[in-house]
Amino acid sequence: MLYLGIDLGGTNIKAAVVDGEGVIIKKGSHKTDAKRGSLYVIKDMGQLCVRLLEEAGIALDGISAVGVGAPGTIDSDNGVVYYSNNLEWRNVPLADELRKIIDKPVYISNDANVAALGEAMFGASKGCTDSIFVTLGTGVGGGVILGGKLFEGNKSAGAELGHVKLGDAKRQCTCGRYDCWETYSSATALIRDTKEAMRRNKNSAMWELAGELDKVDGRTAFTCAKHGDSAAQAVVNEYLYYLGEALINLANVFRPQKILIGGGISGEGEYIIKPLQKSMDECIYGGQQAASVRVELASLKNDAGILGAAALAVSHSTVKEQK
Repeated sequence: MLYLGIDLGGTNIKAAVVDGEGVIIKKGSHKTDAKRGSLYVIKDMGQLCVRLLEEAGIALDGISAVGVGAPGTIDSDNGVVYYSNNLEWRNVPLADELRKIIDKPVYISNDANVAALGEAMFGASKGCTDSIFVTLGTGVGGGVILGGKLFEGNKSAGAELGHVKLGDAKRQCTCGRYDCWETYSSATALIRDTKEAMRRNKNSAMWELAGELDKVDGRTAFTCAKHGDSAAQAVVNEYLYYLGEALINLANVFRPQKILIGGGISGEGEYIIKPLQKSMDECIYGGQQAASVRVELASLKNDAGILGAAALAVSHSTVKEQK
């Protein structure tokens, strides 16, 4: 059977027709334009899927189920988006509304959760029973797979990995608390720390690369650190220290076989993976002898959202068939 995977983002809606092995048959996208209201966005989601099916020459009867990854707090049991600040949605019955356009079972979950499931089913953690996916972008998100199943917690509100407390620098988080992990390890935090280092070090090569503070991005410190700039190296070292500490915390709680790193910062590749693996091996409780945890790059890249959403549909359909 085939499945529809939908990645609902604040900027774009991405969708794809996917088979049970994670092969994308046809994919496309549409601007979200969330200010129009939820019903218009959901209509666009449905019409995008209909168009993809028509272009691929696939009848709706060939689709087993639809999976959706959406930002925010999700009631996956009832298919409702409780709250999404990116979309400005509250209590939106996404699954029911989408079913009016695509008459198939619709399953929804948080976008980071489905990305974790996609990596476990089709990507870098395929074959693992227990894995964690961490995405380093504007914030820090993630998903947890335990015993081969997606862990969502009470009312699907769990696995908010970016909001565990990490340090004591009194950094204000967007959630209202202080010193959440994402105030240390998000791209936003990295850019903030890079700018602070540049203000303190007027001769840093980071000035030459960025030109001005407003043009600093998540690559600035890493690029200059690789070329020996001491101020940039200090920024990167501190960034990797806190990132490593957080990953070790996750490993000590869940003891997964793998922790995958995705998001924009993952573009640094082995430059971040090697020191993170070293920290993990040296500091994890009980050492590697107890049960080693591999730190690796996520593999699905830009298709993580749609493949994760498709994986959600596959997993629910499989459970339904087994019953």
